[in-house]
Amino acid sequence: MKTATATKTATKIEAILYLKGKPLSLSEIAEYAACDRATAQEGIIELIDSYARRDSALEVVETTDGYSLQLRTDFQDLVQTLIPVELGVGALRSLAAIALNSPILQSDLINLRGSGAYQHVQELVELGFVKKRRDNESRSYSLQVTPKFHQYFQIEQLPQPFDTKEQQLELDLTIEDEVEEVTG
Repeated sequence: MKTATATKTATKIEAILYLKGKPLSLSEIAEYAACDRATAQEGIIELIDSYARRDSALEVVETTDGYSLQLRTDFQDLVQTLIPVELGVGALRSLAAIALNSPILQSDLINLRGSGAYQHVQELVELGFVKKRRDNESRSYSLQVTPKFHQYFQIEQLPQPFDTKEQQLELDLTIEDEVEEVTG
């Protein structure tokens, strides 16, 4: 039977789990809720039961790290779609190099970007922006961007890299002419 105190504790624990945004041990919950462990345990049980009965996108679960308020697994695809991915500058530069030279051998990317690109590739593969497959003609992996990359960055077609030195020279001359017009 629920008591008003247990319901009040459950509500307070719900707020604590929401605000902390990470799993908390029973001891931590009791400390934040300013109650003993037994009361915190009752509050957690009530909260778990309450979320289980609701048609809610959230749930309270016990993990190896403690209790957590989290999004139900049915809604994890929304996380990938709605929450912006935070990439460091190095990973973004590696992603740009892969995108502009796609497909590119991982060994060529490492030569271009340095050994830190190994970690960037791993991160980009985990995030679904890059796919990696063994290249039949070398011992390296072939890297290329995925449809998720195009969707996320809203890029339908990437600019083509320069095919010849002549195109690069033409671009350099055009830029120099524009600079002279502005400064001249």
